[in-house]
Amino acid sequence: MATTKWTIDPTHSEIGFKVKHMMFTNVSGKFQEFEASAETEDGFFTNTNFEFTAKSNSISTGNADRDKHLVSGDFFDVENHPTISFKSKSYTKISEGAYKLIGDLTLRGVTNSVTLDVEFHGTAKDPWGNEKAGFGINGKINRKDWGLNWNSALEAGGVLVGEEIKLNIELQFVKQ
Repeated sequence: MATTKWTIDPTHSEIGFKVKHMMFTNVSGKFQEFEASAETEDGFFTNTNFEFTAKSNSISTGNADRDKHLVSGDFFDVENHPTISFKSKSYTKISEGAYKLIGDLTLRGVTNSVTLDVEFHGTAKDPWGNEKAGFGINGKINRKDWGLNWNSALEAGGVLVGEEIKLNIELQFVKQ
């Protein structure tokens, strides 16, 4: 079968996350620099391979001090692990427009399998004739599974940073 290659449109895509702070509020962040690609059979998104890479030091939470801490050895350790990557292993249709994406996520030199929920938004041509495809991807990971263990106990009990990370990803691909 013929394959079709798709590349990310970074100006219309976002790799975001949320994590609990002090056990009761969420802090959001995203990666500013990333690349992604998809390869489909005959241009249809039924059997698709996805790959993704982000520069760890491009993390942005809207707070320079927090971002500096996140790129340190306490978290992403960007000196030794400059990238975060994902490579899909399977992409399975659950229902119309809904898929399960399973792949290997590598953070801080540790690779674990993750399962993500995908909403395929469809395809359309932009005003310049480029065919685009849109996806919404959500999932949860436990940061400790990748060695992101730093935390601080709170005086009243609990911890400063939650273990569960909620992934909120919006991707727009351009057909090559």
